[in-house]
Amino acid sequence: MSKIQHRNLYGEVADRVRNMIERGELASGERIPERELCDTFGVSRTPLREALKVLASEGLVELLPNRGARVKQLTYKMVKDTYDLMGALEGLSGELACQRISDEGIDAICALHDEMLSFYRERKAMEYFRVNQQIHESLLNASGNDVLLEMYNNLSQRVKRVRYSKEMSEDYWRRAVEDHEEMIVALKQRDSKRLGQILRDHLCNKLEVASLTDVIDVEQKRSAAAS
Repeated sequence: MSKIQHRNLYGEVADRVRNMIERGELASGERIPERELCDTFGVSRTPLREALKVLASEGLVELLPNRGARVKQLTYKMVKDTYDLMGALEGLSGELACQRISDEGIDAICALHDEMLSFYRERKAMEYFRVNQQIHESLLNASGNDVLLEMYNNLSQRVKRVRYSKEMSEDYWRRAVEDHEEMIVALKQRDSKRLGQILRDHLCNKLEVASLTDVIDVEQKRSAAAS
């Protein structure tokens, strides 16, 4: 891993640590190895600790008084609550997009949809996810609401490490594609109410296939402890 050349750029340090969390190189609940990261990045403790403050504000890291920091442990309820709120925001973005998007914007999203379908038919999951994400980002941007976009991206960052599963059942994948087909129909018709509802349901259903291997089901643990 290359050294960070500009030692005052704590934002770059934050980007590096954020990526390590998303890739699972730093696991949920794991202490942040500050000295090791300083050596790896070629920075002092000051920019690293400033970076950790940024990540704490994003909900990715917990700062422990006089004990450093650790990767925030996700709970099932936390993930579900976040998905519910993101679904509401994405639904609103669809409603606004129908009202504000240009015909050219609709054509661009339809082209992405066709590309996504080709990857689906070829069973190229990573390429499918990439274009799928571009479609959702295009709809969010088409809402024209900067505050909505900022809030959505902030929430999405918190659960990014579990949001996209590498494996999907054929049944789930088929239903996801059917949802997207319905999205395109609603978008072309500028049916804001219909598109908003599809987007809400679509994101909430993704909880079924989110990678939850490092998520603690707090209620389940309480029940086990009581038994």
